[in-house]
Amino acid sequence: MVKEGYWIGIPLLVGGVLGMLLGSHGVPIVLFSLAAFTFYFFRDPERSIPAGPGDIVSPADGRVVVVTPEEWEGRPGQRVSIFLAIWDVHVNRAPAAGRITKVTYQPGRFYVAARARASQENEQNIICLATAAGEIVFKQIAGWIARRVVCWKEAGDRVQRGERIGLIRFGSRMDLWLPKGAQILVKPGQHVAGGSSVLAHWPVVNPGAAKASGSRLERGSEFAASGEPVRK
Repeated sequence: MVKEGYWIGIPLLVGGVLGMLLGSHGVPIVLFSLAAFTFYFFRDPERSIPAGPGDIVSPADGRVVVVTPEEWEGRPGQRVSIFLAIWDVHVNRAPAAGRITKVTYQPGRFYVAARARASQENEQNIICLATAAGEIVFKQIAGWIARRVVCWKEAGDRVQRGERIGLIRFGSRMDLWLPKGAQILVKPGQHVAGGSSVLAHWPVVNPGAAKASGSRLERGSEFAASGEPVRK
């Protein structure tokens, strides 16, 4: 369980115990029930991370609601949107190994996360990840119930495929943008598991160049959308 669960669950348990000591019956039952739900919601199970070259894993648990062509900053690609129901695991994971180049918090509305306009208008964290194959983008999007998105990483951090990167509270949405050339393997309606379900296959086209890019990435170079370092 993630630490946020303790911050919420333990006070509820303490309140329930105090209610019992004061002779109350209904209030402790409610508080204990809320504590049990909190501990369940903030669970953080271990996952088996696929090791296939070019595998892009799901950044979140939930149901695929959209697979659609979409441009990102003028570049053609595809977006996969995942809706997280309140009973899904809400810990988010990196879809691929690489270096986070940017984390942008965007304030916004709180439409129901399953609605299409939530991708653009809801409160969200936009995370850009430079990988050996190029740049991908994923978004933690708050929903009607989930009104807080938490990212535990910042620009410059190196992440591994399937590594925990953040949390969205109580029902939400995760969007993943992949450039043209990535093979999407999921369809709307499928349920996926964060860190273990393979959403797409995006192999490195030039392994030699990717190896060189990887070594430069380790030294902290900035990467452009192509995955090549920006020359300054």
